[in-house]
Amino acid sequence: MSAEKRKALGKGLGALLNDSVDVLPYNKNTQASQQPEVNDLGSVNEIKIEQIEVNPFQPRTEFDEQALAELSDSIKKQGLIQPITVRKVNNNHYQLISGERRLRASKMAGLKDIPAYIRTANDQQMLEMALIENIQRENLNAIEVALSFQRMIDECSLKQEELGERVSKNRSTVTNYLRLLKLPPAIQASLRDGVITMGHAKALIGVDDPAKQIFFHQYIIQHDLSVRKAEEMVRDMQRNTVKKEGKQPEPLSFQVQKIQDELASKFSTQVKLKVNPQGKGSIEIPFLSEDDLNRILEMLDW
Repeated sequence: MSAEKRKALGKGLGALLNDSVDVLPYNKNTQASQQPEVNDLGSVNEIKIEQIEVNPFQPRTEFDEQALAELSDSIKKQGLIQPITVRKVNNNHYQLISGERRLRASKMAGLKDIPAYIRTANDQQMLEMALIENIQRENLNAIEVALSFQRMIDECSLKQEELGERVSKNRSTVTNYLRLLKLPPAIQASLRDGVITMGHAKALIGVDDPAKQIFFHQYIIQHDLSVRKAEEMVRDMQRNTVKKEGKQPEPLSFQVQKIQDELASKFSTQVKLKVNPQGKGSIEIPFLSEDDLNRILEMLDW
């Protein structure tokens, strides 16, 4: 990608659309190869919804059904105010660049045609535009943002500094989001579903043992800890770890560590495996309360 286009991306989605793609006036009787290129970004075209396929690079995986229904009702009464943006693949075939929520709501409203900006863009631009647009949405959950950041780094070959420039965020913010993807899947799911907040997740990132992360994650939920209390809990744990004296146990092998992590994830608690050189050992499954014990016993079919 040229330096000029990279600079445009740094200005955000609007600059990307203005500087690197053209608008094609839609005419159903004109072949794609014959359509003249213009630079009028105010040109809106009515195209058939059935001719639009969703963006394969769309990073957003979940849509609020109630919010979609409300938008659909608004579209029925007022029409679609903000056009979607598509790229022309071939004659009478378009691919969505941005506006999947509007497209879904328009389908729910029973529209056959939809107003759209028609642009040309290659797959690289498609991915970057879709990711940037979604990252800028306020209602995107933290895991979706983190996954979008990671995709921009992996698939667009960006460094964290470059990514920060493109989405108007400093490097530390980008780093904090990316670190969320190193948390165990159970914690990521809780963050995605709104069970815990970004603040809770950041506190858990400070715990270097996945089994302990799972344990504290469960404790935070069961005791409805605030972010501040969660941070204090992690700090206290780290202080106690530093104060411990005596011989430290031998580190677990990779295979045993993997089993321990999987058990911790399964039982949502800090499972401990102890194995001696002869291969004998024990499994310790702590619980936080009588209810927590019953939960674990049910999982064991006790």
